[in-house]
Amino acid sequence: MAYIVVKESKPLRGTVRISGSKNAVLPIIAATLLVDGVSVIKSVPDLRDVSVMSDLLRYLGAKVEYDGETLIVDAREIKDTEAPYNLVNKMRASFLVMGSLLSRFNTAKISMPGGCAIGTRPIDLHLKGFRAMGAEIVSDHGYVEAHAEKLSGSKIYLDFPSVGATENIMMAAVRAEGITTIENAAEEPEIVDLANFLNKMGAKVRGAGTNTIKITGVEKLEAVEHTVIPDRIEAGTYMVAAAMTKGDVFVDNVIIDHIKPVVAKLIEVGCTVEEHENGVRVIGTDKIMPTNIKTLPHPGFPTDMQSQFMAMLCMAEGKSTITETVFENRFMNVPELIRMGANIEINGKSAIVEGRDKLTGSEVMATDLRAGAALVISGLVAEGETIVKNIYHIERGYVDLVGKLSRLGAEICKVEESV
Repeated sequence: MAYIVVKESKPLRGTVRISGSKNAVLPIIAATLLVDGVSVIKSVPDLRDVSVMSDLLRYLGAKVEYDGETLIVDAREIKDTEAPYNLVNKMRASFLVMGSLLSRFNTAKISMPGGCAIGTRPIDLHLKGFRAMGAEIVSDHGYVEAHAEKLSGSKIYLDFPSVGATENIMMAAVRAEGITTIENAAEEPEIVDLANFLNKMGAKVRGAGTNTIKITGVEKLEAVEHTVIPDRIEAGTYMVAAAMTKGDVFVDNVIIDHIKPVVAKLIEVGCTVEEHENGVRVIGTDKIMPTNIKTLPHPGFPTDMQSQFMAMLCMAEGKSTITETVFENRFMNVPELIRMGANIEINGKSAIVEGRDKLTGSEVMATDLRAGAALVISGLVAEGETIVKNIYHIERGYVDLVGKLSRLGAEICKVEESV
């Protein structure tokens, strides 16, 4: 198994270019199953999750080509509508193919999903939407089956603004008869990117980015070309890394509107943040000030940035409070940070972080994707050497994290451990 070695580094300096969004590209790949044609997706990040989704589409009968930047999906000869356990258990986003398959073929059978263990993230809301559109749902032996003679438009209220449920219902609704209205819908930028892709194909999706989305069903969709938005969480991670190391980093290929909560909190802790047309410059501060953070659905502070900010606040001059309202297990990284000398106390849904002068290098485990990134950037400011294991989590969501940090001046390397 590979691991990452990080040594205490000088302030990060230079420019880092952000890759395409992981959370945007996965539903878009799933949406290519909606059309009897060849879709071209550009700015696709070279990630394990993309590879898993591509393998799933190949299993279903699609032809998928990828050159590290552009993904071409030929979905003209789909031979199967069943997604097996050995693929779906690797990544929750695999479940997103259900909406597309149900929309195009009126049937789908999907294994119960896997992924990071940061919370229950039930699929109940996905199924609630499918049922409302007339699908018959059967759950048995670890699989969920959905069948419908023809999906019909419906009004669907989500009990929680689930990103995955919003996306899956959108994909199911684009070819349904009539109008589907999703109320209390997720508002993330990735939802908007999926809607833009669907509308290019000929769908009629309105209201994406607000809490009410209306989809008017159409009879036919066409394959198109689309460029994925930049990854706002990758951008935020490098912004925090610059702040932690008291560095000066220009984060290139960023949509500023997508990272407003991150910018606001970095300014609050004392950093200088300069907004440019296609990027943002972060200049760290000598004294990181404490702050309070509460994660919320978009446009609130993103749960996917909580671990990275917690790592930074371990070095703040004072006490900070982080309240997690989205995923109940998002504090699994706390014991690992404590191994590095952090002073953190968990109190229900909140973590009280007492800043310290220093962290110390240690051997730690990445408990999930974002926690893994947080441990890596913690290693940049920890005395001595930090070894981060279970890095397959990190590689699910970050393109060349080691290389990009290294080019900014970090002392970091990936080690392939011989069996």
